[in-house]
Amino acid sequence: VWVIDKKYLFPQDYKGQKLAEQIFQAIILVSAIIGFIYGYITEQFGWTVYIVMAGFALSCLLTLPPWPMYRRNPLKWLPVQESGTEEKKPADRKPKRHAKS
Repeated sequence: VWVIDKKYLFPQDYKGQKLAEQIFQAIILVSAIIGFIYGYITEQFGWTVYIVMAGFALSCLLTLPPWPMYRRNPLKWLPVQESGTEEKKPADRKPKRHAKS
């Protein structure tokens, strides 16, 4: 039987996902701006592509692995409940009131 730690099942919480998305977008934006400026100055479009690809690789390295900074706000799950096989007794039910017309 394989035992998997909970931190690998849910590698990021919701706030961690938001942080990872912000980091990813910021790195891509900054690398695109730097790549465009450098490519414009050197008149080589290839350098623009290389710099943007390097920014993409860096952002993947920082956002895809389950780093601890993305798991700081874990969700509080409800406890497991038994299945609803037990029915309520008639005395426990509230009587239904019909609307008067």
